[in-house]
Amino acid sequence: MNELVDAFLNYLSVERGLSRNTIISYQEDIHAYIKFLKGTHIDNFSLTKKNDITDFMLSQKDKGLAANSVARRLAAIKAFYRFLVRERILKADASNLIDSPKLWKKIPQVLSVNEVNTLLSQPNIRNRQGIRDKAILETLYATGMRVSEAVNLRMDNVNLDLGFLRCTGKGNKERIIPLGKKAINSIKRYLDASRPHQLKNKESDFLFLNRFAKKISRQSLWKLVKRYAREARIKKPIRPHILRHSFATHLLERGADLRSVQEMLGHANISTTQIYTHISKERLKAIHKMFHPRP
Repeated sequence: MNELVDAFLNYLSVERGLSRNTIISYQEDIHAYIKFLKGTHIDNFSLTKKNDITDFMLSQKDKGLAANSVARRLAAIKAFYRFLVRERILKADASNLIDSPKLWKKIPQVLSVNEVNTLLSQPNIRNRQGIRDKAILETLYATGMRVSEAVNLRMDNVNLDLGFLRCTGKGNKERIIPLGKKAINSIKRYLDASRPHQLKNKESDFLFLNRFAKKISRQSLWKLVKRYAREARIKKPIRPHILRHSFATHLLERGADLRSVQEMLGHANISTTQIYTHISKERLKAIHKMFHPRP
């Protein structure tokens, strides 16, 4: 069973080009399923039936797993069975008739424009690290890039003269995103005054570097955002994608069309982008409640 899982994970990596984190999630979900099957004395996927999958999902729910996590595990199992049928390891897909639960999507936390401005003003641009950090924060907010996309941004992905960058997102799909003037100026300052000193006569294709002249890690970038949010005295929970969520919300609030925002975010399905319209509605409701004489 584990050999089949390894083949599936290799397929996700090589043929579908999924990120390492996504593949790890698939691995954890399917191994949890295998552990459940072995507990019921099933040691071959050809012996599984629809009821085995539904029993597994119910067991996960009984263990207190969140609805989103249960749905993710089902999605991983369905993808795995499709792979087994495609490779002619199984004749029938036991998960085929199981519907994925429809979930309420949580509205992501966003920063106000003032909070973003305060956050972006925190790095001390009198020193080289502050210049780099300012460029990173400005780029994240200007483009709505994922943290994983930003750390993998290469020098030849950025065209400051035309004001665009080329980003490689989920599924190895490329998209072009405009850069605003403030982000362009911050990156130029970083390239002139900070990055050459980070390199120390070394070479790197990556744009954002750490002090060892290697690309900055996701963890370091995430800690960087949290630190400056703390210094800005922002009380909201700070999560890795908060600037991405704020980017999308602020564009839609100012009249950007949903399809363009979808393109810039790199969402495969526009329904994923539509969640940001709900944020605007919630904000309007809050304003109405706060200021209307008869809320």
